[in-house]
Amino acid sequence: MCASDAPPPLPSPSVAAVLALLTSLLWGSADFLGGTLSRRLPTTLVVGLSQAAGLVAVTTVAIVAGEIGAPTGYLPWAAAAGLAGLVGLVCFYAALAEGTMGVVSPIAALGVVVPLVVGLVRGERPGVVQLIGITLAVAGVVLASAPELSGRAGTRPLVLSVVAALGFGMALLLIAEGSRTSTLMTMVTMRVTSVTVLAVVVAVVLGRRRRTSAGGPRLARRDFAPLVLIGLGDAGANLTFGLASTRGLVSVVAVLASLYPVVTVVLARIIHAERLGRLQAMGVAGALAGVVLIGAG
Repeated sequence: MCASDAPPPLPSPSVAAVLALLTSLLWGSADFLGGTLSRRLPTTLVVGLSQAAGLVAVTTVAIVAGEIGAPTGYLPWAAAAGLAGLVGLVCFYAALAEGTMGVVSPIAALGVVVPLVVGLVRGERPGVVQLIGITLAVAGVVLASAPELSGRAGTRPLVLSVVAALGFGMALLLIAEGSRTSTLMTMVTMRVTSVTVLAVVVAVVLGRRRRTSAGGPRLARRDFAPLVLIGLGDAGANLTFGLASTRGLVSVVAVLASLYPVVTVVLARIIHAERLGRLQAMGVAGALAGVVLIGAG
């Protein structure tokens, strides 16, 4: 067979793994910044402005890449992903603001179970080594949250974390579906959906505050740079996840992408001096070992 007759190369699983790990790095960093800002600013304001920044970024990229006129098969999936992700993000930032980041973030990451189960039901069959890696990674996330569940985190952050997990899990699944048509336009539609909903919510809240003359926290100049970084990080993570889902098994990619609590926990330890307990350290180690096995498989 001559070179010109050779079939095109299949997408490399290693590329999917790298993209998924980049997703976890971006999400973990954005979540840390979002949770930190939400401790002194309204959650809807943090989410709304950061999502608006992400919308500008992904729209610009889509225009430059010529994706604006892509087939519209992504629309229903992307709009639903925007709503699911918005619910998850608002609950998540509220939980991060009230609870301990080292507890909240790993619980929210368990949303990976949704695309993982759906992928397996659809017939995706990771190899034995990858299945061991997936088990280790998920167990690591659970261990990372275990030490303080009965501590100062409280019931409300725990409930918010569970709701966030469900929202994130559905969003991951819907992003993967929309990305089959257009990854970039899936991201754009998600941001349009979330920004539109939040604009209405913020307008209602501001209207009530004017009628009651109630004051509230105000944005400082130093807040704008972190808000833009949050928006870029979240949008970039969704984009890399969408690309990864088209190059590898969703059941595997979703697990790798959901390792972002490791990043959030480490940043919280370094910057906020949150204590990393023995079980949390074991959880981080288990998650990293799972990543190695998934990549090796």
